[in-house]
Amino acid sequence: MQPDHIRASDTDRDQVAERLREALAEGRLSPVEHEERLDTLYKAKTIGELAPIVSDLPGFGAHGPAGLSVTERADGTDGMEVLGSDARDLAGQSKGSENLVAVFGAAERRGRWLVEPRTNVSVLCGGVELDLREAVLSKHEVTIQLAVILGGVDITVPHGVRVINNTSAILGGTDLHGTDQVTDPNAPVVHLTGTCMLGGVDVKAKKVKKKRKGKREK
Repeated sequence: MQPDHIRASDTDRDQVAERLREALAEGRLSPVEHEERLDTLYKAKTIGELAPIVSDLPGFGAHGPAGLSVTERADGTDGMEVLGSDARDLAGQSKGSENLVAVFGAAERRGRWLVEPRTNVSVLCGGVELDLREAVLSKHEVTIQLAVILGGVDITVPHGVRVINNTSAILGGTDLHGTDQVTDPNAPVVHLTGTCMLGGVDVKAKKVKKKRKGKREK
């Protein structure tokens, strides 16, 4: 969930405007109420100011939309944005943390999955793959805690996501590719913490997968 003081983006306003249109069609708002809320919407400057506009409508809590999801924007770029109705239910299933263990084996998360506020990844002589390009972030900032010994972790994030590396390396290391160009202070954040010993963590930024003729591009 984004802090209330964060400046609202055009995408944030579009999400709220869409919900207002749905509420009008459902009969939850009168035409006058709809116009009044739209006027308030386009005067709002922060996430906190957007929240009250839809706080009494189904699908939104007191603090507005929760979580973020990977989407393609109108300008053709991609990244994490405020959740639409198709993913809010998934974000609501958050348990706070998830543990992934790969001991002499492998584990992966890809496709549409929920990234908990904290994901603990333990690897011993194995490998883990985390693909966040179609994932749902339960919060604006999430943490991936790593404990890697004689193994590797591959992490793929969509463009527009900021990765902050605070891992410690002992005869190993963490490599970030294409994630150091994110300067937007409102960008979603993935924190990497933990230790890598005799192993490696590889983080890459790639475009969101797109469906074409029934198939997904990699």
